[in-house]
Amino acid sequence: MKGIADELIVVDSFSTDRTEEICKEHGVKFVQHAFEGHIEQKNYALDLASYDYVISLDADEAITQKLSESILAVKDDLSFDAYSFNRLTNYCGHWVRFCGWYPDKKLRIWNRQKGRWGGVNPHDKVVLAEGASLKHLKGDLEHWSFYTREQHMRQIRYFTDISSKAAFAKGKRSSLLKMLYKPAFKFFQSYFLQLGFLDGYYGLVICINSTYAKYLKYAKLNELGKQ
Repeated sequence: MKGIADELIVVDSFSTDRTEEICKEHGVKFVQHAFEGHIEQKNYALDLASYDYVISLDADEAITQKLSESILAVKDDLSFDAYSFNRLTNYCGHWVRFCGWYPDKKLRIWNRQKGRWGGVNPHDKVVLAEGASLKHLKGDLEHWSFYTREQHMRQIRYFTDISSKAAFAKGKRSSLLKMLYKPAFKFFQSYFLQLGFLDGYYGLVICINSTYAKYLKYAKLNELGKQ
């Protein structure tokens, strides 16, 4: 982010590693704030910015040289309200170009007077005001997702806890039928329609795990309904 952003802010939910030390070594404005949810945490960070135009990255993301050039080319003439770009994910050392994981367009630069974080936890997204203008930039955002399959499974269990509760709070319900056909369609979609098989072994792993995640979400939602 150095050389791109005029101000660097990190919001940290009281981590116990060297995050604070590293941030301060690089002149980052470091703020600790209890984690209340993905959307809530990112909107908290948004309100700390000194400028209207912001760029938001997660801790496991990095800007490529090509994307950096694209951002700097528009920085002095921000004629659009928001800018998006593609995200390319690395899974266990493999760059995933299918499975529905790429191009994975993300809106991460915008005028904060024209949009805020929204969506449903844990799947946050920037929601722009009606009529806001948007431009897509060239270059990829690198997403270093999981180094092992076990990490992926832990996140699936964690995320489905959050997503099932969020869905239940919005009035959504599950059933045995949904627990069967939703995961089955997810595998067909990601492995065949979205060409997951072209990602080889890791494509199969991702599609199986995504199928399991879909099942687990609806199973947990069904259990919440019973309770």
